[in-house]
Amino acid sequence: MTYQNKALCRVRTITTFLSLDRDKSAWKKEIGRASRFCAELSREFLENGYTVQSIRIVTNPFGDYLNTDSLESARDDLTYLSGLLSASDATGPRVRFATGEARTKGEIAMLPELVKAFGDLCNVCVNVGLDDFGILDSELIDLSAEAVIKISKLTPRGEGNFNFTVNFNCDPLIPYFPASYHHAELGDRFVIGLETPDLLVSVLKEVNSGAECTSHNARFKNYHRAMGNALQHHISAIQGIIHRSGIDAGFAFSGFDSSAAPSKNCASMAEVYEEMGVAYFGASGTVEASALLTRVFKSIEGVDLVGFSGLMLALTEDTGLAQGTVHSQFDIRSLLTYSSVCGIGLDTVPIPGDTPAHKIAALMRDTGTMAFRLNKPLTVRLFPVPGLSAGDMTAFESSDLCNCAVLAVP
Repeated sequence: MTYQNKALCRVRTITTFLSLDRDKSAWKKEIGRASRFCAELSREFLENGYTVQSIRIVTNPFGDYLNTDSLESARDDLTYLSGLLSASDATGPRVRFATGEARTKGEIAMLPELVKAFGDLCNVCVNVGLDDFGILDSELIDLSAEAVIKISKLTPRGEGNFNFTVNFNCDPLIPYFPASYHHAELGDRFVIGLETPDLLVSVLKEVNSGAECTSHNARFKNYHRAMGNALQHHISAIQGIIHRSGIDAGFAFSGFDSSAAPSKNCASMAEVYEEMGVAYFGASGTVEASALLTRVFKSIEGVDLVGFSGLMLALTEDTGLAQGTVHSQFDIRSLLTYSSVCGIGLDTVPIPGDTPAHKIAALMRDTGTMAFRLNKPLTVRLFPVPGLSAGDMTAFESSDLCNCAVLAVP
């Protein structure tokens, strides 16, 4: 069967979660232990036919282990940590790193300069909760919005915001950056994330090629069954590899994030929608198809599902979604609507460079309100692009990003 083809399902990330403290002499041992574990497990996957795209380390909140008395002391500690990560790369695959969450006004104020200096070694999030009256923490949102604007001005083309997100109703153990964070009391863990848009498109094409003219309901049931069976097959197979590997470095397996996790280098989620009969992503029918996809990602049995385990719509990481902006097929309000039935929020969305902080904060409040009202994890990762207005094309140079039209902020 086509869906059994391992080339269609890649391991997007092996993500380890560990804790560091102020004792810098212990950092080398912990980073080395996590790097070796990821490298060994990566070899197991490769030997069993699964490609591994990245290995990652996530820590407890950086205020627990970096000296945040000043920006300079925090920079010094991250420079030391960067050297340890570079040394671990020399003996295995490149390690991506997340510094955990920023929790205080002072820590958030440091983020723009730290992101500027360390880039992909300073993936960081802010978790925003509710007060006793059920209203979002306005101070954290305002501070985060100001950080977004400053990062956009300090980093070329505003690309540094790729490394910063604001989380709403997100639990620890998300394997994807920069929403990842960890708490020490959970102990050392690891989570697997997959890249599966190629798999979804393949099985949908197979269903469509073999299907007679049937009712809408029958087609959607077939789509759900086919995609669910395909994901279940590979997730069960990968879990079996983990259990048979015998690798033990003190990291407890916490499960999978079943999200499709699209990227520039695989089929677009827009193609998934088209195979499901939606004229284009953003057309009538997008919400219904989004809800079905979310049901598929949450239907996996026999494993623990963590993180988002839902529909990811990462605008500038998906070539089809990026192209949709050129044709004005959806806007920010549409993306918020789809968030009601999917699982990530406003992710990697380019907006005008002169967007004021209060508008960015309002978008965060809308997204956060939806996250808690509907009890789902949602994030906001916006890219104010200096010098660009709504409708202008971005000129990102990061290998992770697609170029697309800047979306207006109403």
